[in-house]
Amino acid sequence: SRVEKKTKVDKGTIISLATKLQNGNLNDETSLREVISTLSSLTGKNVSKEKEDKIVDTILKGKVPKSVDKMF
Repeated sequence: SRVEKKTKVDKGTIISLATKLQNGNLNDETSLREVISTLSSLTGKNVSKEKEDKIVDTILKGKVPKSVDKMF
């Protein structure tokens, strides 16, 4: 798939992450941290504890960015 070529992430992982996001409660800090951790390892971007806290805090306060790119 195009996404796999572009991101080097296999389709199963993307579907699994999407399912986790749909089923997961975005107001649940543990789920959020799990998703952030997965995204950071998939994208190869290192997310510091500070940055993770900031992302979680932003989402929990309902200020969710429209694009995941803006989170990193």
